[in-house]
Amino acid sequence: MRKLQTYLSFVRFSHSVFALPFALTGSLLAWRTHPFSWWQVVWIVVCMVSARSAAMGFNRLVDARFDALNPRTASRELPTGAMSTREAIVFVVAVSVLFVFAAGRLSVLCLLLAPVALAIVFWYSLAKRYTSYTQLFLGLAMAVAPVGGWIAAGGEGGMEPWLLGLAIGLWVGGFDILYACQDADVDRAQGLRSIPVRFGVPAAIRLSRVMHVATIVAMAALWGASDLSPLYLGGVAVVAGLLAYEQSLVSARDLSQVKRAFDLNGYVGIVYFAAIALSLVVG
Repeated sequence: MRKLQTYLSFVRFSHSVFALPFALTGSLLAWRTHPFSWWQVVWIVVCMVSARSAAMGFNRLVDARFDALNPRTASRELPTGAMSTREAIVFVVAVSVLFVFAAGRLSVLCLLLAPVALAIVFWYSLAKRYTSYTQLFLGLAMAVAPVGGWIAAGGEGGMEPWLLGLAIGLWVGGFDILYACQDADVDRAQGLRSIPVRFGVPAAIRLSRVMHVATIVAMAALWGASDLSPLYLGGVAVVAGLLAYEQSLVSARDLSQVKRAFDLNGYVGIVYFAAIALSLVVG
């Protein structure tokens, strides 16, 4: 049981709630015009959780030496020896194989796109060595979720998956910028790149706020493209309130509430999924 807890902590399993609702949201929209199957739901969930676990595990592996030098991350499993490098490699390979297998159970197209999806989510972990726009690549990696959910449910054409992908990409990139602000000094000392390192914390926070405003615009645009009921806009309004509160917790002078702000994002995904689900039922 203790080992299982170590693995779950290693990939922050509980944070799967951030992206899973968006993957299922893409599927919900596609199921309006395509046959629904509970097996699709099962394999979509397996894909989402395994892909995210592979990405997080890979991130921990390649960043282990940096994490060991950062007071905030020095207590993670690899720096402390709670998990060996070999165990981490085996885990990442295993969940990557599981992801490809689950994708194959959905469709041939999903199987062919699975390696591309893994390459995108793995690249984020390496991006901080080469580009200052690391947080935007995390947004891209998470934007794959709703588009993948749409494809997995048989969706074809239409603006819905792209607007969903844009919304989640802006949302995730925005809160990851806030999260990166607390490591700006440590990253700069280690030669790592990020938006806060490149532009400074005050400018990074302003960019995060612009991205979260754009998130709401993209969500509102989906209403027009998807013929959803007005109930959907109520859910978007709640999301806007959550993001505004998240932003109010963080300032360039006080980063002590970054983790609290980060944790609010779990509610964003759940509220947004519920808004679309209820809108489809009422509609």
